[in-house]
Amino acid sequence: MSVYDYSAKTITGEETSLSDYRGKVLLIVNTASKCGFTPQFKALQSLYDTYKDQGFEVLGFPCNQFMNQDPGSDQDIQAFCQKHYGVTFQMFSKINVNGEDAHPLFKFLVSQKSGLLTQAIKWNFTKFLIDRHGEVIARYAPQKKPSELSTAIEKVLQS
Repeated sequence: MSVYDYSAKTITGEETSLSDYRGKVLLIVNTASKCGFTPQFKALQSLYDTYKDQGFEVLGFPCNQFMNQDPGSDQDIQAFCQKHYGVTFQMFSKINVNGEDAHPLFKFLVSQKSGLLTQAIKWNFTKFLIDRHGEVIARYAPQKKPSELSTAIEKVLQS
């Protein structure tokens, strides 16, 4: 199994297979619009702008499971991300990342890379780095700033 075995609905409503990203390095992030980590959108966009021409993609998955920090509709979320952070990377429809109703992609991601003391995602802006073969290389806590991932991304891009 790899991330390529999953699909998800984009924020504009199209069902998309992650196999469309085959051969690219991915950073998959559960996001929220009203969180202390929300400013990370700017740094995620910066990473995307820096590395997209080398085969890098950021995939954002809004989630409202953590203290109701993304209560809006998909349209509200998309407008917020574009207006406040200039987000042009692919955003997906709002999902759950924990529990029985967790999106199958996130069930897979946490099964591949556990967090500190638990598999569950503890908060918004947990990040998963995926190599060009669809394998989960690393998991980063929300506190890890996207700007601190450049070295790891460059290493995976070059491998």
